[in-house]
Amino acid sequence: MAIIVPMVHQQSSRPRLSPSGDTEDIVALLAPRLAHFAGVARTEHVTRAAQEMNVPQSTLSRALVRLEEDLGVDLFVRRGRTLALTVAGRTFLGSVERALAEVERAADEVRADADPATGKVAFGFLHTMGAETVPGLLHAFRADHPRVRFSLVQNYGEAMLERLRAGELDLCLTSPVPDAPDLVARRLDEQKLRLVVPADHSLAGRRRIRLAEAADEIFVTLEPGYGLRRITDALCKEAGFRPRVAFEGEEAETLRGLVAAGLGVALLPPPAVPRPGVVELTVTAPRAAREIGVAWLAGRTDTPPVAAFKRFLLSRRGSLLPS
Repeated sequence: MAIIVPMVHQQSSRPRLSPSGDTEDIVALLAPRLAHFAGVARTEHVTRAAQEMNVPQSTLSRALVRLEEDLGVDLFVRRGRTLALTVAGRTFLGSVERALAEVERAADEVRADADPATGKVAFGFLHTMGAETVPGLLHAFRADHPRVRFSLVQNYGEAMLERLRAGELDLCLTSPVPDAPDLVARRLDEQKLRLVVPADHSLAGRRRIRLAEAADEIFVTLEPGYGLRRITDALCKEAGFRPRVAFEGEEAETLRGLVAAGLGVALLPPPAVPRPGVVELTVTAPRAAREIGVAWLAGRTDTPPVAAFKRFLLSRRGSLLPS
């Protein structure tokens, strides 16, 4: 009859983890030993597991003892020269195997995202660049990098910078070009803004206009916090007036539709496709334009696909926007 003997633990001054212990402390202590535990549980033999895992047997034995001490639970019992899992050990093994599989899956995923040929770039850009500019950029880039994948995010500038800081984006095209110590930003191009008026407006017969001439008009604008809204407010202030805003929206083409409906005028970048029902006037004074730039988090190491796309964007300085 086999004699079952629990693994003997030497008395240790190291405190056990209490059930109410801090989760981060528990993870820091247990994580390095989980693979050792799973390897021994799989082989039910310390010597064999040490050979398969290419670690000294003494290191493996100490790791198991410390793991049981940290948990305050016996995970194995000895049966001659082999080990067998206790009930607690089997329960623990199921969770450990799932955790290790998830870690392996995550490692495979991040390695795949960093692959120079097939990796992924998380790229953010303004709504106004989604119809024409960004599709053209991606088409040109993929001519030399046909298998690189993209995760695309459209949003207003401040929201994209928040996601950049949170590590959710690698790069973003934004306006105005940010000036912040934790970011790196490069100016790429400039986009002229036009005063958009309804087709039946008294100014619709003009080709050019000084912005001061629109001081009495009702404006439709983007919401506060959007870069284009800040630019609009600043240009109107420079022209000597504060715009009377009737409608605020989140997307430039929606504003163009409001203008076409006769609900106001707007300062907007050129549309990808001409919109019926509006006339777009060149603003001669003040100089109405917005800078477009690319930004990324300072100090962050780029994966090869991100580095390649960043180089590509910087190479388009002065020719980023469609002519």
